[in-house]
Amino acid sequence: MPRMRLDKLLAHLNCGSRKEVQAMIRSGRVAVDGAVLTDPAAKVDPDTAQVLLDGQAQTYCAQRYYMLNKPTGVITASRDERHDTVLGLFPENLRRGLFAVGRLDKDTEGLLIITDDGALSHALMSPARHVCKIYEAEVEGELAPDAAGQVAAGLTLRDGTVCLPAHLEILSQREAGARVRITLREGKYHQVKRMIAALGGTVVHLRRVQLGGLRLDPALPAGAFRALTEEELVLLQQTGDIIS
Repeated sequence: MPRMRLDKLLAHLNCGSRKEVQAMIRSGRVAVDGAVLTDPAAKVDPDTAQVLLDGQAQTYCAQRYYMLNKPTGVITASRDERHDTVLGLFPENLRRGLFAVGRLDKDTEGLLIITDDGALSHALMSPARHVCKIYEAEVEGELAPDAAGQVAAGLTLRDGTVCLPAHLEILSQREAGARVRITLREGKYHQVKRMIAALGGTVVHLRRVQLGGLRLDPALPAGAFRALTEEELVLLQQTGDIIS
């Protein structure tokens, strides 16, 4: 990897703002490969340099990737003056540079990828790449008898919008309602809710369980996050490379 300014590296590692880490460096708190450096502009190799701040090793990671089980009641935004956001679920020292890949509605929960990798985000969310998104929904009302067939053929919404062919599976049924799983390869506004409405039902609870080849960890509680494993990151990267 190209050499990087020392102050930029420490800011990337969430050691402080650019101005704060420059002050740390000038005060002699930073050592690189055993030698104290006091020039914020000093160039270092982030992949090989041993960087210490106040004697504590700082490990460089080119990009960060987290799986978040988004709870209801928070919005998919980096910041908002009126509402709690998904980044508010992360400690302040981790938030710098992070953003959500795509979005989930305020009342929708489930799998959300949080990263600082813009290229991967674009690959996963580009309309030209029909990356699958799988949702499970609790539905009230009686769906049309041929609901699965309509969805498979490309459902027309009430406003005339035509959806790409998708897959609808009835997981269970109850009196005046059902639990369904729906797989999409596009991301229209409120699409699952609008599709269910076109089929005669109303979504009362919605949860995303899969994005591309990556499934939501069933052991991850709502509101919690964790770093992706190497295997999960490979799945996500492979998904971003696929154009169907």
